[in-house]
Amino acid sequence: MFHIHLPKFAPQRLAIKLNVAGERSVRNGHPWIFSESIEKINKEAHSGDVAIIFSHSKNKPIGVGLYDPDSPIRLKMLHSGGGAQINSAFFADRIERAFSLRHELLETNTNSYRLLFGENDGFPGLIADVYAGVLVIKLYSTIWFPYIEQIIEHLITISNCEAVVIRLSRRLQQTESYGLKDGTIFYGNLDNETVHFIEHGVHFSAHVILGHKTGYFLDHRENRRQVGLLSKSKKVLDVFSYAGGFSVHALANGATEVTSVDISKQALELAVENGKLNEFKGVHTTLAGDAFTVLQQLIEQKKTFDVVVIDPPSFAKSKKEVDIAKKKYSQLAKLGIALTAKNGLLVLASCSSRITSEAFFAINETVLNSQHRNYNVVQKTNHDIDHPISFSEGAYLKCGYYRFIN
Repeated sequence: MFHIHLPKFAPQRLAIKLNVAGERSVRNGHPWIFSESIEKINKEAHSGDVAIIFSHSKNKPIGVGLYDPDSPIRLKMLHSGGGAQINSAFFADRIERAFSLRHELLETNTNSYRLLFGENDGFPGLIADVYAGVLVIKLYSTIWFPYIEQIIEHLITISNCEAVVIRLSRRLQQTESYGLKDGTIFYGNLDNETVHFIEHGVHFSAHVILGHKTGYFLDHRENRRQVGLLSKSKKVLDVFSYAGGFSVHALANGATEVTSVDISKQALELAVENGKLNEFKGVHTTLAGDAFTVLQQLIEQKKTFDVVVIDPPSFAKSKKEVDIAKKKYSQLAKLGIALTAKNGLLVLASCSSRITSEAFFAINETVLNSQHRNYNVVQKTNHDIDHPISFSEGAYLKCGYYRFIN
């Protein structure tokens, strides 16, 4: 069935006790238990071993996780509120529950979606995305090697995918991965490494072997759809456009002009190609360069746009970058305001998990209120339906729509 078979692992069962803070996290259903929370462990542990966590007071199981010796997050929790058998049936049930949450999305003209969203679907350190008939699994931890074949079997059954590609995080690419390489075709065959898919009737492509993450960014799908609908007969600026998600939806929905800005010429070429997968009459222009510089140049040229979308990459990947990130969001909001035409729409987004929604929207509105233009907050959005949130750190995406009335 599979092109590669991993060694047969036999994970141990560990008995673990935590300190007060760690035990509280388990009881609260948090998926991460850090190494400093472990007070006692009954034997030498290895990656993927099943960690049964016992309470101090009654010496009864309060949760089950997988042991990860290579991460400060030493226990990746799978179950809270007692014991559980971690077996094929356990994973099948989790996958079925995750799939049911995507039902509403799959009723639309969409065949690309996130089937497993890591911790938020009970699979910490594992992502599973579907592009048409291709399943792409991204692994971030060795804890999954003992279980991945049975998980893939269930994923194939429920998704009806005809091919499976394994992607590995940078760290896993540098460790023992048992014959797996980043981009391994684990099951089935790919006629083309670039897979065409549809989101809400608009056609795109994902390079599932070499593309960033799993080949595309699915989380902004609903925002792309909405921007597309709001772009009919409009001039649109898509900043940090990458593969042209917002740009292509705008073109497909009748935008007269779309300008895509990204630092990567290769990404802009992909945006152009994605546009060509659809019928459109508008003009698609690309500008390669640093977004802050390009936006300032457009302001100096006195350019304005009916719809401006600014969706930067994460500016705060660590705690020490938070203050700098906030300044960058403030700068982008100010640049975006200057480029948004009278009665225009400014869409500002953030994918920095360390910047809360409250902080991000406060930054935007502080800048908006200082620019002496009247505006209405149209809406504030977060993750699409296939990116459910089950713990606070799992929430990262936020997007604000601001309509100017002068």
